[in-house]
Amino acid sequence: MTLELRNISKVVNGVTHIRPTDLVLEKGTMNILLGPTLSGKTSLMRLMAGLDMPTGGQVFWEGQDVTGVRVQDRGVAMVYQQFINYPSMSVYDNIASPLRISGMSGAELDKAVKKAADLIKLTPMLDRKPLELSGGQQQRCALARALVKDAGLVLLDEPLANLDYKLREELRAEIPKIFEESGAVFVYATTEPEEALLLGGSTATLWEGRITQFDATPYVYRQPVDATTARVFSDPPMNFLKISKTGAKLMFGDGQTAPATGALEDLADGRYLAGFRPNHVEIENHTKSAMAFETSLVVTELTGSETFVHLDHHGERWVGLLHGVHNLEIGAALRVYLDPSHVYIFSEDGTLVAPASYALAA
Repeated sequence: MTLELRNISKVVNGVTHIRPTDLVLEKGTMNILLGPTLSGKTSLMRLMAGLDMPTGGQVFWEGQDVTGVRVQDRGVAMVYQQFINYPSMSVYDNIASPLRISGMSGAELDKAVKKAADLIKLTPMLDRKPLELSGGQQQRCALARALVKDAGLVLLDEPLANLDYKLREELRAEIPKIFEESGAVFVYATTEPEEALLLGGSTATLWEGRITQFDATPYVYRQPVDATTARVFSDPPMNFLKISKTGAKLMFGDGQTAPATGALEDLADGRYLAGFRPNHVEIENHTKSAMAFETSLVVTELTGSETFVHLDHHGERWVGLLHGVHNLEIGAALRVYLDPSHVYIFSEDGTLVAPASYALAA
């Protein structure tokens, strides 16, 4: 089973939701759509499912053009962010509903429902109504209904967004296991880079209706093709700094300079955009080659085990993620350090010139 999008696009009332897109998804694969809200994730899923007609392009399923085929006539299952269950029906009947629609009944239906319920850990709740369940159990019910359809294409649109942290962590670990044996094509939409990394598989990063990169998830994270992809695949977003290189010297900020060490030594002279993730910003110098930046502290956010620091560097806003709790004075000068091995180099137009050396070694 293969899902192929050929030059697919979607325009609504003159507003482009999906720019011309080519994408091939193979059977038995987990595929992540990663992007901020309104980047096009749900629009792309609806085109895959046949819920919306594309403005241009074609959708192929197993080599057949299904662009005009109704969603009811496709082997598609979709799970949404909201807990969409039938409130007047038991969990058993919720799970069985797509099978009854397809004409299955009797022992075959009962076996399929109980198998799905056992896999999703809902067996003790089969006689309950959805409103008697917790949020996590309600979403499990929706997942079981998708699983029991034995669909060739399973679309999961931010299915864990409304759950608390513990339930999200539990289901994130279970979802790939639940579906890995079905051989279906799985597409999972999320706004969270961490979730994409936990799920694995392959990731397509989206920005303003355009897929910027599609490859194995760790590869996209470590070697983003451009600054936009790097920004999408970082939470908080990647920090950027305009630099220029002349000989063995880097120039940035308000007349600041630093030696070009490590991978930066091999750069040709010219202007660049340096990028670095918030977790690589440090307030203590741990390496001899670290670059130092004079910033001012705008605001701090304490999460308990970590501290987010929002910094101003000569008009550029950066975010640093520090381990532990740090009581820092708002508005005070703060020197931060950056190991050159954590720096990505992009051209002025945002194209990747050199990935961070630590990423190549990972």
